[in-house]
Amino acid sequence: MSKPNLKFWKNKKVLITGHTGFKGGWLSVLLNYIGSSVIGYALNPQGKNNFFKAVKVNKFLKKDFRKDITDLKNLDKVVKKNKPEIIFHLAAQSSVIESFKNSHNTVSTNVIGTANILEVAKKYNFIKSIIIITTDKVYQNYKYQKYFDENSQLGGDDVYSGSKACCELLVHSYRKSFFKNSNCNIATVRAGNCFGGGDWTPERIVKDILENFYKNKKLVLRNPDATRPWQHVLEPLVGYLKLAEKLSSKNGNQYCEPWNFGPSLKQNMKVKNLVKIFKQKMNSKSKILIKRYDKRFHNKKINIFESKHLNINSKKISKKINWNPKLSINQSIDLTVSWYKNFKTKKNLLDVTNKQIKYYLDL
Repeated sequence: MSKPNLKFWKNKKVLITGHTGFKGGWLSVLLNYIGSSVIGYALNPQGKNNFFKAVKVNKFLKKDFRKDITDLKNLDKVVKKNKPEIIFHLAAQSSVIESFKNSHNTVSTNVIGTANILEVAKKYNFIKSIIIITTDKVYQNYKYQKYFDENSQLGGDDVYSGSKACCELLVHSYRKSFFKNSNCNIATVRAGNCFGGGDWTPERIVKDILENFYKNKKLVLRNPDATRPWQHVLEPLVGYLKLAEKLSSKNGNQYCEPWNFGPSLKQNMKVKNLVKIFKQKMNSKSKILIKRYDKRFHNKKINIFESKHLNINSKKISKKINWNPKLSINQSIDLTVSWYKNFKTKKNLLDVTNKQIKYYLDL
């Protein structure tokens, strides 16, 4: 796979919305590592532990705006003043479970937030490319064990998935309505289940694995047989950079489409199998319990639907942009466990993260 073009990214002004989140934080460090000038726009990082604070991402940002993506006036002001050439839009409510608890906030953040980015982009010709990050959960999935490509039917049986499917339709309609003759090229990206060091998002399986296995505490699984496209967070992020390069090129309008970023088929595995690998790597004595019916997720107010199978086809991005995943599931888990152990022993986590980025880019 071709690497990011360091000459292209050197001193490039890049705006990341959602830079205080797990994926946005990793993207901020990656762009800083290759020499870009990073501007962040997001709410404060959530939770006692989070990637942003652990790595001290704010130390190297050129600008760090703590604003709400639903505030169009503020967003416009920041973009107008800072003139980013490339925008990565990651600001979102990213939890399926949270979408059941706070459905209005999920829709407002995900749909209106995306509309605001597009509204601002209509006004300024200094923006050359925008990548809107949605999710692999935008596909209408009725329990079939099939692989979804970019032409598969959009849908969503939970509010989070529905809101992200709305974003896909929104981007398509804005592109057709306002960006046909524009210098700004826009693409959407749908990545598989990302994990890596520093993800403390509630109810995420890898977070629960690391916290419980490290202390030899029991781990409860609610959906052990569900298959997911597991991948290290660096895999799609480097792919996004390559796509942004293509969008900013002379023929950039040819790449204004949705793109899947998923792992090799071998890494589509059941939750329980992923758990077993982590347990072995961490030499954990933890017991694993199955609790298929959890009152927190199935009660009178909410009944959370989770697809049994979720697999995405990434042939298009492989063929057109030469992006292919580089890490095996074992390498991905090794990097994640190592990062977590360095966090626990209070190492310099910016150094740790940069070393993992170097390792990945050198593969």
